[in-house]
Amino acid sequence: MAKYGKHIDAKWQQKWEETGIYRFSRENVGKKLYCLEMFSYPSGAKLHVGHWWNFGLTDSWARAKRMQGFEVFEPMGFDAFGLPAENYAIKTGVHPRDSTLSNIQTMRQQLRTMGAMFDWDYEVVTCEPDYYKWTQWLFLKLYERGLSYRKEAPVNWCPSCNTSLANEQVDGAHCERCQTEVTKKNLTQWFFKITAYADQLLAGLDELRWPEKTKTMQRNWIGKSIGATIRFAVENSTAAIPVFTTRADTLLGCTYLVLAPELALVDELTLPAYRGSVETYREYVNRQSEIERLSTAHAKSGVFIGAYALHPITGERLPIWIADYVLASYGTGAVMAVPGHDTRDFAFAKQYGLAIPRVIGATNADLDDSLPFVEDGVLVNSREFNGLTSAQARTKVVEHLQATGHASETVNYRLRDWLVSRQRYWGAPIPIVYCDRCGMVPVPEEQLPVLLPYNVDFTPDGKSPLSKSEDFIRTKCPECGGEARRDTDTLDTFVCSSWYFLRYPDNKNVAAAWDPNWINQMLPVDMYVGGPEHAVMHLLYARFITHALHDMGYVNFTEPFKALTHQGIILGADGEKMSKSKGNTVSPDSYIDSYGSDVFRLYLQFGFNYLEGGPWSEEGIKAVARFVERVERFADRVGDMQREPRGERWDVSGGALGPAEREVEYVLHHAVKSITRDVEAFGFNTCISRLMELLNAFNRYDAEAPTKHGQFIHESFATFVRLLAPFAPHLAEELWSQLGYVESVHRQPWPVHLESALVKDTVELAVQVNGRIRDKIRVASDADEETIKATALTAEKAAPFLSDMVVQKVIVIKGSLVNIVVRPA
Repeated sequence: MAKYGKHIDAKWQQKWEETGIYRFSRENVGKKLYCLEMFSYPSGAKLHVGHWWNFGLTDSWARAKRMQGFEVFEPMGFDAFGLPAENYAIKTGVHPRDSTLSNIQTMRQQLRTMGAMFDWDYEVVTCEPDYYKWTQWLFLKLYERGLSYRKEAPVNWCPSCNTSLANEQVDGAHCERCQTEVTKKNLTQWFFKITAYADQLLAGLDELRWPEKTKTMQRNWIGKSIGATIRFAVENSTAAIPVFTTRADTLLGCTYLVLAPELALVDELTLPAYRGSVETYREYVNRQSEIERLSTAHAKSGVFIGAYALHPITGERLPIWIADYVLASYGTGAVMAVPGHDTRDFAFAKQYGLAIPRVIGATNADLDDSLPFVEDGVLVNSREFNGLTSAQARTKVVEHLQATGHASETVNYRLRDWLVSRQRYWGAPIPIVYCDRCGMVPVPEEQLPVLLPYNVDFTPDGKSPLSKSEDFIRTKCPECGGEARRDTDTLDTFVCSSWYFLRYPDNKNVAAAWDPNWINQMLPVDMYVGGPEHAVMHLLYARFITHALHDMGYVNFTEPFKALTHQGIILGADGEKMSKSKGNTVSPDSYIDSYGSDVFRLYLQFGFNYLEGGPWSEEGIKAVARFVERVERFADRVGDMQREPRGERWDVSGGALGPAEREVEYVLHHAVKSITRDVEAFGFNTCISRLMELLNAFNRYDAEAPTKHGQFIHESFATFVRLLAPFAPHLAEELWSQLGYVESVHRQPWPVHLESALVKDTVELAVQVNGRIRDKIRVASDADEETIKATALTAEKAAPFLSDMVVQKVIVIKGSLVNIVVRPA
């Protein structure tokens, strides 16, 4: 056959395009399998190895499922709005729309050379008006349900990107995009009320076939806590301070209260003499990130505001402080400090000379209960609650406070509402206008999309770029027809990607975002593949949006992704994460030019565990290229064997086979069984290993079999090619054609193993003498233990080690070895 290379890729890609072999058949929706890779940002000029790693290998999984009888739906599109694309445009000096569409064209062509089954008829591009019209529609539907709202709040602010960031977009203390240190800034922003779905999002995780680590990350991010809100009266004030706690059993050990510095209540309670020090301290805290403030390694600090709260049980005066380790975004923004039983409170009290009483003692005398004692125990120094266990006291203390009107049972969540507005240009405009007469007015659906104007100065300066465009801002109020102004923020790109999987199957629908009847047949997604870094961002947002749409009646399912797989990371040859600055990046194009796309794909499958990744190896891809050459050489031998004289016709599916054929048949069916199992679990490396073993078996047969039975080897090699097809689609197509078949190999059924073929007539056993291998024997696979022992004791190469020895024991491990235990005579 012609040596495999990119010309073979081009040949079959053209054929596939002409025949429409991968077009999804809507008539077969009953057999659908929706396989989806997380779509890419077109913020760079070309695909990198990470795209190939995600898209190419997931395509191999989907190809196997297609041969197994599923009608696979594998669409592709581009997550084209957002900071990455805008920053790239700023860097290159080209308008974001021009650079984004140019990059998409380049990446689209590269994706086609991958030879994947992407059905381009269903492409979506999120920056196109026919897509973001429905992103705006989604915003309005959430607004109608009270799930989209606007408020002033302290937000994460990236001074480099000049925009606000959601909590999930802060990596440590830095912007996840540019690694600039994040600060806090008060802005009026738009939020989605994801907290309204906290319980549903927690409960829904139980039904998902997702990695447990990812589900745990979402559970921890949602952070459900069951406790009580205790109200502390303030001395000489009508104000009260609500405090959420899960440890009401420690209440009698509370010696001071701590408020978050950014809490508005601080202004009301601070006495005049303390305002200077409070404001100075607030400025200091504002320069810290939330991560720094919560870090256990970070030295705690604070200032007294001059006011006192009253203990709800004892009436004692409790000084009120502000401190950096308390955040307004968690609970009520206030903490009842119990320094004897909380590590942070203990350190703070020691630093500022505050009282540290004990109110919990250990239940076990052997337990170290030195302060701070943070475990559950037995109450002491706690009045009528003395002697109760912590669990008992949590109930009794709350009941006592409820009776006096000082507490209520409360469920609290770590999850915060999703900040969705951005002060940047390249995003979907928010479909809201502001009218002096009517107030805030949603844009009517028939006026969507609110188009993003092209001629706008998008240089980041901390203000929304759209606020510089009077042509965009000035509009008419949809309610009264009077003068109005548009909202000048844009939606976070994660809003675009929170529903794209719903648009793919109905992407040409101009009357609605989707037809519910059709979407309810096509979704949920059966397999979703992408990086674990999206665990508490995209994956959580998409789940929230789907739950909300279900409650609105637009879909009949609550979870968007039934199953989820995370790929590992391909590292540079130096073992470091790939980056241009380190000079360790890998260009797929250069390897495809040299070897063809299937060699590149095969190496990615064979050289790494897909779920773990690993370092790139030049020798590894060369080894895979040599494997492909060996496949080609044996394909040529198959034709030769068919032309050689032979006896009767031999049938691989059964019948009387000779020993040489039976050995090949065993390896073949073992490969079918193993690959079928392993490809299901994305175990591509072991799949390729089984194919290599099978090729070795063919070559042994060719070299050792006294007679070559061409029909048998032809059918066996045809099965090999069908197994190879998902992993090297172009090469397999060429081999299949060479074998004389007309219809595409990708339309063939997946091979099915025969259990009977996995039972050998004979098996080879190692013969050990005192644990060291001395010989090998071959016995009938159904030989009894006595026969095996007798054969081992007469093994020729083991005989010298048995001479002048007394056999004490013969141990048979069927299918593996015989160990003869001896001692000197």
